[in-house]
Amino acid sequence: MTTSTRAARAGLLDAHLTLLAEALLPYRAAEPLLARWGTELAGILVGGGRLLVAGNGGSAAEAQHLTAELVGRLRDERRPLSAIALHAETSALTAIGNDYGYDEVFARQVRAHGRPGDVLLLMSTSGSSGNLLAAVAAAREVGLRCWAFTGPTPNPLADACHEALGVASPDSQVVQELHLVSTHVLCEYVDRALPTALTALAGQAAATAAAASPARPVDPAAPPVDPARAVDRPATDDPPAPPVADDGPVRAGVEVVVDPAADGRRGDPA
Repeated sequence: MTTSTRAARAGLLDAHLTLLAEALLPYRAAEPLLARWGTELAGILVGGGRLLVAGNGGSAAEAQHLTAELVGRLRDERRPLSAIALHAETSALTAIGNDYGYDEVFARQVRAHGRPGDVLLLMSTSGSSGNLLAAVAAAREVGLRCWAFTGPTPNPLADACHEALGVASPDSQVVQELHLVSTHVLCEYVDRALPTALTALAGQAAATAAAASPARPVDPAAPPVDPARAVDRPATDDPPAPPVADDGPVRAGVEVVVDPAADGRRGDPA
């Protein structure tokens, strides 16, 4: 008797947990993929990139959960990270659906918000939703990297994306529950990779600044500088001030000149 058959004969809770347990064993193999995605995503987000996510129905709720963890926080305090749930913009969603058809509700937003190097992550239990497939096509045109959380593979969405995490369960509820686990683990890996990503970004910024400010050229005709007489002063292109002649005291302040003729009249009546 298979696990699924035993689940069908048990109570509802036991049946559900049995199906979940059945999916957990192969699901453990997703760890390296989630770790790599988290590391890549951390580098993209701290570098100014963006994560776009979308789904339908329960998968829409799962996708929005992911953006909440990134824009807000999962555990520890950190900088907010740019993530947009495309299905959450109801005015745009309904306007696009009304004017262009439901298959375009995500694709048009991908073209509006996506930039080369960003990531599009789509969630689907079936892996066959037309609007998600259209979103992948738009993302590839724009230059986004496409990932997916799906149910059992192969499926059209997994095949269309660059990479996909497929949950090996025939039950859509179990698939969605493990998508939620995947969301939390992915965000954990993003948080773990952030310090390294920020350090790498700072190093790149320093290297760029150094390359943009080359060292001052040395004039081969200039006389050598005597280290004993060198004086530290800020670098400037202004010519040095002329030397002061050493022929007497230096006058400073206000100088008063007295007219001798006028001085002789001092004290005369007006």
